Amino acid sequence: MLDTLDAAAVRRWCAGGLAALKRHQGEIDRLNVYPVPDGDTGTNLVLTLTSAQQALAMDLDTLPDSGPTAHGHALRLMAQGALLGARGNSGVILAQILRGFADELTVAPAVRGRELAAALRSGTAAAYTAVAQPVEGTLLTVVAAAAAAADRADSDDLPAVARLAARAAAEALARTPEQLPALARAGVVDAGGRGLCVLLDALVEVLTGESTAGPAPTPRSARPAATVARETGSDEYAYEVQFLLDAGAEAVARMRRALAALGDSLVVVGDGREPESTWNVHVHVNDVGAAVEAGVAAGRPYRISVTRFADQPEPPRGPVSDGRAAVVVATGGGIAELFAAEGATVVPGNPSTGELLDAIRGTGAARVVMLPNDPNTQAVASAAAREAHRHGIKVSVVPTRSPVQALAALAVRDADRRFEDDVIAMAEAAGACRYAEVCHASREALTVAGPCRPGDVLALVEGEVHLIGTDLTDTCAAVVDRMLGGGGELVTLLAGADAPAGLTDAVRAHVARRWPFVEVHTYPGGQPFYPLLVGIE
Repeated sequence: MLDTLDAAAVRRWCAGGLAALKRHQGEIDRLNVYPVPDGDTGTNLVLTLTSAQQALAMDLDTLPDSGPTAHGHALRLMAQGALLGARGNSGVILAQILRGFADELTVAPAVRGRELAAALRSGTAAAYTAVAQPVEGTLLTVVAAAAAAADRADSDDLPAVARLAARAAAEALARTPEQLPALARAGVVDAGGRGLCVLLDALVEVLTGESTAGPAPTPRSARPAATVARETGSDEYAYEVQFLLDAGAEAVARMRRALAALGDSLVVVGDGREPESTWNVHVHVNDVGAAVEAGVAAGRPYRISVTRFADQPEPPRGPVSDGRAAVVVATGGGIAELFAAEGATVVPGNPSTGELLDAIRGTGAARVVMLPNDPNTQAVASAAAREAHRHGIKVSVVPTRSPVQALAALAVRDADRRFEDDVIAMAEAAGACRYAEVCHASREALTVAGPCRPGDVLALVEGEVHLIGTDLTDTCAAVVDRMLGGGGELVTLLAGADAPAGLTDAVRAHVARRWPFVEVHTYPGGQPFYPLLVGIE
């Protein structure tokens, strides 16, 4: 039984937590409310913590001469490793929780119960700042419950406080279906929250020598589902404003309140330095001037960028200058070749923060635009962009959700424009490209288009199931018809690795008959899971 968390215990926690996540990896991956075959939260958490353990293993005995304690140094290494290896939203949030631990405990002489409670509070605050629009019923809810229970304990008994925190996290996890209807309909609990419970159980085991891990709770009622509220901003706001800010915590708190009143999708993340930190500020607003003025009132804003979402200009094409580069995430050999032909640096799908950072630095460019091409990679891309700023590289993330949007964005680059204006043009081109994905259902589910069974053909438009069919070619043609019904002049079709021969030819012929004035481009994409990706411009 340990009464304090020393450096050796931190390392055992990281190793034990990683081993536990590997044991539960498949179970967590299956906690997926979409009936598509690429749910990977468990895998992302394993990869994130693997990077944390590697950072610890590479630096066991290099405690700085002054500053952090031995346990604080170990926690810093663990947090930095997790940040660089973070994959997916859950991985980024976990890295922020560990950063909160490190910030709180770096100089604490000893880590007992009250210090653990403070670390959980700090980790919770950092986790909430990592999410553009926090949604309850997720990992955020679970870590907040653990922190609240540790606070209520008001004790220096470290094992007892850890047990209470782990128990409260498990109870909060069981309630997540009550907070997020999609979880209730699917009959599952939140995947990221389940992963955090596994880690807290591993901490209890390190402190007590007793295994307390149990199976994931099952909601009282369950029925399958295929939709979940996505953490995106409202269409009510037309501009994205981003800037770096040097300011103190109190001034930033006032600015945060002012920006929250102006718009949504507010994220303010600091580097933890005192008394004045560098903050990365992101918000969606209609009044750009007021947003920037709020930053001026708080401190010194710089590297200000504004993205206008609504307009759809058609600027001329141009080559990329030596001082600029594009980094694009691609899943599929054919898609990677298309991006490489546009002069982009290509990173394989589901990258870590460190892999994206290496790609950014490898371009040798001072200004880089990054295209993540997947909602689950956007948080990783943003984390890599923040890290790149520390190396003096200006990185702007265009929030593409599909490769077809990235192709539209790359097509309008113009090296003769200011970098900020070029990024705006790329964001506008990506936003003007509607996208769809066609796949086979991996399980039974209730979707907004009706019930589906394993093997059914699903057509998802902008992430939501719109059509359910039995024939792949017919469903692909039907979803293109539905999208062109809303207008469009150019159709892009990317054939997947498992697409049957002639699929894109059949869809092209259908468009030629039904929509004779629409241009169609087809390419072998090679992407897994999705026989066809569709873009409409």
